Amino acid sequence: MAYTETTTTGYGTRVGNSFRGILTGLVLFIGATVLLWWNEGRAVKTDKMLDEAEKVCIDMENPSKISQEYEGELVCATAMATTDDVLADREFGFSENVIGLQRHVEYFQWVENEHSESEDKLGGKEVTTTTYTYTQEWSDRPVDSGQFHDPAYQGKNFTVTQYENSAQWAENVSFGAYKLNESLIHSISSREPVVLALDEKLLEGMDKSVRDVIVRVKGLDATPQNVARQSSAPAEPSIASTTDSTQTVVPDSVKTVVPDSIPQENKIDLEYVHQQGNVLYFGRTPAAPQIGDVRVTFEKVMPAKVTIIAQVTGDTFKAYKAKNGKKFQTLVMGRKDSSEIFEAQHQANHFWLWILRLVGTLLVISGLKGIFGFLEMILKVVPFIANIIGWGVGLVCTIVGIAWALIIVGIAWLFYRPILGIALLVVAGVLIWFFAYKGKKRDA
Repeated sequence: MAYTETTTTGYGTRVGNSFRGILTGLVLFIGATVLLWWNEGRAVKTDKMLDEAEKVCIDMENPSKISQEYEGELVCATAMATTDDVLADREFGFSENVIGLQRHVEYFQWVENEHSESEDKLGGKEVTTTTYTYTQEWSDRPVDSGQFHDPAYQGKNFTVTQYENSAQWAENVSFGAYKLNESLIHSISSREPVVLALDEKLLEGMDKSVRDVIVRVKGLDATPQNVARQSSAPAEPSIASTTDSTQTVVPDSVKTVVPDSIPQENKIDLEYVHQQGNVLYFGRTPAAPQIGDVRVTFEKVMPAKVTIIAQVTGDTFKAYKAKNGKKFQTLVMGRKDSSEIFEAQHQANHFWLWILRLVGTLLVISGLKGIFGFLEMILKVVPFIANIIGWGVGLVCTIVGIAWALIIVGIAWLFYRPILGIALLVVAGVLIWFFAYKGKKRDA
């Protein structure tokens, strides 16, 4: 059963909040304007930097030996990225000769979901009904159930153990006769699962710790005899089985990344600790997770063939700095031509240009609605009239917001590409004229 809360906000409070929203809307409007202006400059500068870099970039035919002819040059080169560094996960007692070692931790928890519906009442009051439902899900962090609104679910969450996510990277990664810098190293994405081979005593110690936590939290007798008796007895119905809004998420419960080449001997099942492939599971049954269960997934970044574009400095690389101050270096997996890489970079730049344009425009519209929202709120004493005024205010704010965004974009482009900038200003002017003309016609 869902849990609901109903709150009532008086007319005076709502009007006061709407006037306070004017300041918020103004800040949002100004921030969005700055974002639109900055985005246009960023995109043009990035395009110019990429064009400049593509013109001066040369192919490094043989990275396996250091040559003075490449010193200070922006080069495109392909080679194997390898390392002799050994990375260790000390908490779990294993090490690997790899470029990167990563650990991802998840917790099976009750999660609160919130849905609100508001209704205007005659006289200006607003009645808000908030519905809270609860589901069992894998979460990247423990969920504090003490803050749940439904008292029946408060304090239901716990974890049998806790670990931190971690990511380690080798400091010395060879690229032929050269070395990659930190930024290029972190761009390598040749991830593979770690085939775990943990110490048996370590696993037994973890198993005991998890059992102790379960005994302490649930008050169970975890002796082997009672464990067997409990496993053969019918399971008590959980909260999830008695309500429609709390279905247990069972599918994909283990979510391992285990290739077929991993031998079955890698699988270890203790009472509360289970190891298979690159996943270490803490809980009774991985196929049917319970609240408090934890799973840890391990991945490694392996040596791989990569292509880089970067500036040579001694036996390593650094970012190329264009005349406009923008810096550039990149690493892609496999063998690629410089033309392919620069084309992909241009496409990515244009993609983010339009995404940020859209975000900036929406923020401008939201800011305007915040500034003029009080007009609708004042009339909330008669909800029907207020809704009509609110629709009109929203339409006006949308048209003016789009026009304003086009003006800002057009003015920004006047500094870089005057023809397109003038075209955008013309479009914005037409929108404003059309809106003003329709308004006058309607008045007449």
